[in-house]
Amino acid sequence: MSNYLVAMEAAWLVRDVEDIDDAIGVAVSEAGKRLNDQSMDYVEVEVGATTCPACGEPFDSAFIAAGTALVGLLLEMKVFNADSEEHAQRIAKSEVGGALRDVPLEVVETIEYEEDEEIQLGTDE
Repeated sequence: MSNYLVAMEAAWLVRDVEDIDDAIGVAVSEAGKRLNDQSMDYVEVEVGATTCPACGEPFDSAFIAAGTALVGLLLEMKVFNADSEEHAQRIAKSEVGGALRDVPLEVVETIEYEEDEEIQLGTDE
């Protein structure tokens, strides 16, 4: 049995917004509220990053058209005592997906770690 940090990307729609910052704020707030309503305050919620195809630099995953925004959220959840990486991913998607019904989720990264170890996504350590 191992411990894992599972990172998932969620596609969140925000209607009637005029700028990116408002869309991001609303998306993070709404997702956090729905998770907290299910006593899932252990799930970290933040705006995701998309890589610019021209320069390769990351920028906030948010796009607005016709007053409607699509915001890419990054959701991180620690899963304890899973049998395998795939098992940890299924647990995380089931838990988060149950709280965020009708929100598309995709696992983007899974890291195995020891209980006393500090973990950080996106590093080669």
